[in-house]
Amino acid sequence: MAVPANTLALDARPRVGGRPAVWRDYVTLTKPRIMSLLVLTAVCAMVAAAGGAPALVPLMALVIGGGLACGGASALNHVIDRDIDRLMGPRTASRPVAAGRISARRAVAFAAVLLATSFAVMAALDNLLAAALALSGAAYYVVVYTLWLKRTTPQNIVIGGAAGAIPTLSGWAAANGHLGLGAVFLFSIVLLWTPPHFWALALLLERQYAAARIPMMPVVRGAGATAFQVLVYSLVLVGLTLVPGVLGTFGVAYLGAAGALGVAVIVLAWRLWRDRTPARAGVLFHFSLLYLALLFVAVALDAALR
Repeated sequence: MAVPANTLALDARPRVGGRPAVWRDYVTLTKPRIMSLLVLTAVCAMVAAAGGAPALVPLMALVIGGGLACGGASALNHVIDRDIDRLMGPRTASRPVAAGRISARRAVAFAAVLLATSFAVMAALDNLLAAALALSGAAYYVVVYTLWLKRTTPQNIVIGGAAGAIPTLSGWAAANGHLGLGAVFLFSIVLLWTPPHFWALALLLERQYAAARIPMMPVVRGAGATAFQVLVYSLVLVGLTLVPGVLGTFGVAYLGAAGALGVAVIVLAWRLWRDRTPARAGVLFHFSLLYLALLFVAVALDAALR
């Protein structure tokens, strides 16, 4: 496992932002935008597993515990990536740990509290399997993706995407304590969604990743090859989303939503392949967030209607 020098050193660098850390900096450590999407996928998976009507207390425990697990993993990501954050431009250089407003040691302690609380809440109010899956998703993101894959291979996001897919398993397990075919489909959907989503962003940040020597696909293979991979993965993704509807794992309402959303994402991926401009990449990146959210809402609504 290749780990850059000083990555794990819990230094306490002087503040360069000109002010001490405030509560907003600790919120920033949790990457709330990423957290909200992952929690949404977990909740929709739980609704589907529960046949449309999960119990309120376990549902709230999933929201709180799942959010804390995502937040704890993200805080550790801030610590590990603080060296490259300082190289990727003003946006990342101003992050709390990279800028020195929160020391690495305090960020690690904050992450540990979030992760421990997540496990305790979910183990007590959901079940042990759901809690263990939430914690394993955090561990995968920190150890497998951030510490290993991100800095070593252009396939980093392909393999590392499992971290973002595991919350669907945790959500499904929270409903009844076991997994099923629906959980496998939802996990696979997020896994295949991650490369086109992230590579669209990587096309926008190619120079920043190159400056930090991170082997993202556009840096290593070029924009043309990346755009082609985005199109291929989008086609495979949309094909996969239709399978559970055809097989009856999810219903007709879901199948209709998956088809309509799929057409839109394929059109945007095709346009990016034909015209590799930042505008095209930006549109696909932002639509991919909406695509996943709406697809999972369709899963939940379909379960409630069946």
